[in-house]
Formats: sequence, C-alpha cells, structure tokens
Amino acid sequence: MKISLFQNAPKLRKTTLAELENSLKNVETDLVVLPELSLNGYLLKDAVFEDAYELFEIEEIAQLSKDKDIVFGCALRVKHKIYNSAIYCSNGVIKHIHHKNVLPNYGLFQEARFFFEGEELSSFDTKFGETMMVICEEMFSAKVIEKIASIKPQLVLVLSNSPTRGFEEQGLLIEHQWTSLLSSSAILSGAHVAFVNRVGFEDGLGFWGGSRFINPKGEIIKKAQLFEEEILEGNIDTHLSKTQKYLLRIK
Repeated sequence: MKISLFQNAPKLRKTTLAELENSLKNVETDLVVLPELSLNGYLLKDAVFEDAYELFEIEEIAQLSKDKDIVFGCALRVKHKIYNSAIYCSNGVIKHIHHKNVLPNYGLFQEARFFFEGEELSSFDTKFGETMMVICEEMFSAKVIEKIASIKPQLVLVLSNSPTRGFEEQGLLIEHQWTSLLSSSAILSGAHVAFVNRVGFEDGLGFWGGSRFINPKGEIIKKAQLFEEEILEGNIDTHLSKTQKYLLRIK
C-alpha cells in the first residue's frame, strides 16, 4: 500500500475544487493525506463563518477520489455548527467524517471560540483495513490514545497544524513530544501511524512539518524535512494479523 503525505503550506482562504484537483492530478498513490484544515488554513478566526464548507461541496471534492483515496482537513458546517473536520473520500464518495473532539483554547490557540467539539472517535473500514483519523490536539489526550489502543486499527491517520515551539540544542521540543505520542500510540495499538503536519507561516505563526510514518514497533520508518514543502511517500503493509503485530513489538 502506497501512502503520500502532503506536507504543504495551505493558503488562508477557501481552496477551490480546481486548485485541489490540480495539486493531486499527477500523484500516483493508493492514498493521499493532507494536513488539518488544509483546505482553509489555520488562523481563520471570524472568516470561518464565510469560508466553512457545506456538505454538498465536500461531496463534489469526493469525486476526486475515484482513482485514489483522499483525506483532507477543512472547516465543515453541519446545520448551525462549524467543525474542524477530517474527511476520508474513496471511490468518489465520502467514506467517513471525523470532527475534532479536543479543541485547544490556550496561548496562541483559540479553536474553541470558532468551532464546536466533535463527540465521537471511531474506526471505519477501508480497502486498507480498519482505519482511524485523529486531528492534532487529540493526540495529547490520554483518553484518545487509550481509545486507539483499545480499538487496535490497522492504520491511524493523524492530521496536524502543529506550530513551531521549543527550540533546543537537541532540536525542537515539540517534535520530540510528537515523536513520543505517535510512537506510543503505534506500540499500544499495533497500528501503522501516518502523521502529516503542515509548513509555512500565517500571521507570524510558523509550522514545522516533519511528517512521518511510524511502524507498529514505534519506529520512524520515513520522515519529511522540517519547514519545507514535501510529498512524503511510503509503502506499508496494513494487513498484519494480531500475532504479527505482537511479534513486531517483541523483536
């Protein structure tokens, strides 16, 4: 199974269908994953009320998934509520929608002011096996990691807009923290974990990238560079039995 992680720098505006189609047209892969809020940008603030996608627009975007599965993040309006959502599209239709459960609202983060919290975190079947989607701050929740560990999916997709924080001699503190969380989740669940983080700047806020694939042993098998746009491609076997996953952990 070939997965392509789009470590890009989303524009702070609503992405058109034509723009997204153009960026994906030459990518030959089984699954392409874009970052959190990749179709809107992160610091939307009040613009979220105008730039949020309606469900019929997402259904149009889903048409791009006829030859490869597509995952992206966007601001999604459902009735009177706007969510920070991850969308999985396959065979030209919406396969699954996950609304971010944990909204940061401290320091530079103000998501709880503009989004409603999602209420569910569940797995769903894909052609690559049981899959879960998680959005950024959710990975810092012990309850979320426990849920992933209890479900034990084949694949966990983590969409992120993680800003650069904590410059140290040993590297970025935030990258070390993410590595610990992602590796722990992989080990506890026996899943392959694909983490895609954006780069670029918005209103003085910088994003570090570092997208990566982590195997069920918690090892980084491939990693994107920091601060630069990149399409990171990886081949993983998501159809491992529980016994095979256990053996990977003890080797």
